[in-house]
Amino acid sequence: MEIILKEDVIGLGYKNDIVNVKSGYGRNYLIPQGKGVIASESAKKVLAEELKQKAIKLAKIKAEAEALAEKLNAVSLNFSAKASSTGVIYGSVGSLQIAAELQKLGFDIDRKIIAVKDVKAAGEYVAVIKLHKEVAAQVPFTVTAEMDKPETPAEEAPAERKPRKERKEEAPLAEETPVEEAEAPAEEEKTEE
Repeated sequence: MEIILKEDVIGLGYKNDIVNVKSGYGRNYLIPQGKGVIASESAKKVLAEELKQKAIKLAKIKAEAEALAEKLNAVSLNFSAKASSTGVIYGSVGSLQIAAELQKLGFDIDRKIIAVKDVKAAGEYVAVIKLHKEVAAQVPFTVTAEMDKPETPAEEAPAERKPRKERKEEAPLAEETPVEEAEAPAEEEKTEE
């Protein structure tokens, strides 16, 4: 018995495939479950027309992706990021930053289709944008480093503070006397007993 599959069936075939199965499997499982229909002449003609229309739509989508890929291949992006004295940038440049920069140039690209490793150093890189399963664009981008200025000694320690012991020695005696007075009566009480 010939069946036209309406969805993918593991071990049997994919959607819109015409497969031969035993009549019991087709009539008792595939057709009642909605996974297939009998492959009559009219059903085959309908399938051929659907595949033809689907091929036209897919060709149109692919042509649009190729046109966009040509425009994207002509684009070059530049990023500047603060970097340490060793050249390692703070943070990274990834698909999110590339998508935002492309948005500024008028390209509405989803960041999920941009393939790039997170860039953590200055240099030249290439981002691959997968527009279609058969079409990809390559966008070169450059990351330049803005070096941090080394801090001067005055900036490191704004004001020198004296250790705690030195500050206590400079404190007036009036602060220390109540502590001594509080200790003295306690000693006198112990001696009277």
